[in-house]
Amino acid sequence: MKYEKWSPGYWVLKNIVRFADFIIYKQIIINSKEKIPRDKPILFAPNHQNALSDPMAVLLHTPYQPVWLARADIFKNKIAAAILHFMKIMPVYRIRDGKDQMVNNDTTFNNSIKVLKSNGALALFPEAAHSGKRQMLAHKKAVPRIVFMAEEKSDENIDIHIIPTGIYYSSYWKFNRTVIVNFGDPVLVNDYLEEYKNNPNAATMALREKLYEEIDKLTINIRSKAHYQDFELIREYYGKEFLNKQGITYSPTNLFKSDQKLTNQLDQLEEASPNKIEDVVNTVRAYQKILKKHHLRNWLVNKPANNALKIVLNKLALLAGLPVFLFGFIFNAIPFFAIDKLVRAKIRDVAFWSTFSLVLGILIFPIVYLLELWAVSGLLPGIWFKLLFLVSLPFAGKLAFLWYILLRKTLGRINLLYLKMFNKNEYGKILDLEKELFAKLDALIKA
Repeated sequence: MKYEKWSPGYWVLKNIVRFADFIIYKQIIINSKEKIPRDKPILFAPNHQNALSDPMAVLLHTPYQPVWLARADIFKNKIAAAILHFMKIMPVYRIRDGKDQMVNNDTTFNNSIKVLKSNGALALFPEAAHSGKRQMLAHKKAVPRIVFMAEEKSDENIDIHIIPTGIYYSSYWKFNRTVIVNFGDPVLVNDYLEEYKNNPNAATMALREKLYEEIDKLTINIRSKAHYQDFELIREYYGKEFLNKQGITYSPTNLFKSDQKLTNQLDQLEEASPNKIEDVVNTVRAYQKILKKHHLRNWLVNKPANNALKIVLNKLALLAGLPVFLFGFIFNAIPFFAIDKLVRAKIRDVAFWSTFSLVLGILIFPIVYLLELWAVSGLLPGIWFKLLFLVSLPFAGKLAFLWYILLRKTLGRINLLYLKMFNKNEYGKILDLEKELFAKLDALIKA
């Protein structure tokens, strides 16, 4: 398979994974897709936080079959190398792979030029590693070097457009999460070619810095090392309150932009007024501690007014949805929990959990579904009922999970109501701590 050629096998796999993504995610939001040119060679440059989920976020939601460049050590196994080749992933060799291996980059760069000259798409993570946090790592020089080398080795100017890309996950590995993919304005390599001719190093540094700035605008990048987890808690607890304070209507994208503003201000305050930040951090930790003690979530405390009514309505919804839950649970629980337990037990890096869950899910669920169809086929009249049963299984599994989430929320509401009625002192402490935290943040954070 030539990397620059459209691959029917790749197209089939892409659509299988796209369906799996649809089941896994609650929402998939793609912003500014119109900024991607259709008649130019492009290089996607996304932030990297979540292993294989990051490439999926880009390639599943663009019309391209992007060719990814990845570190060469993952190609050592021949079977793995064949799979990676089929997935249009090319190796990039580093000094740590051995100086004698560096010559192999010539093949990769030549293939890259072929992709770009055919108005195809390359993709490369400027960080060259995933962080597993909402925290962008320092960029390496790989993207500038590759695009400059491609222009240099090409017979004519190919006018490469680099597409800064920001990827945000509501959770890095939980089922039913939300992903937002933001595409930025193209960075034109031509704008740096004249400088590259005169001073290659200066041009490389300038392009690297420009990409960092552009990607930074498209993602949440908490720079604090000492208070990363604390700022994440503040974002979770205070995020929607801050959005409301600005008079902005809720949407996942609006909340994302508001959270950007919030975390940027927290980073600036840590640098300018560390004592004030320490005070807020102590309060958020105390609030988190009391929530954990009573097994509560902040969203429950935020709007407790209609709690009793919502408990009644939720119970009615749970009762009505119980048959769907039982159907979805019975036919999905074994592979779902088996994969989850296996991944948690064997994979140490949390950033890889979603990757292995996706791969194992695509492999195992179809087999289990076919076995289940075989087991009940005698009870189903006709081919169409059998086909309907088979098709319904993944959707029933997702509905069962949503039923379970509603159950968890209802139990949380009952827990809060119980606390309000029978432990008023603790209930009052929770409300007071939330009020204190929000008051301190209102005074420090500008809407």
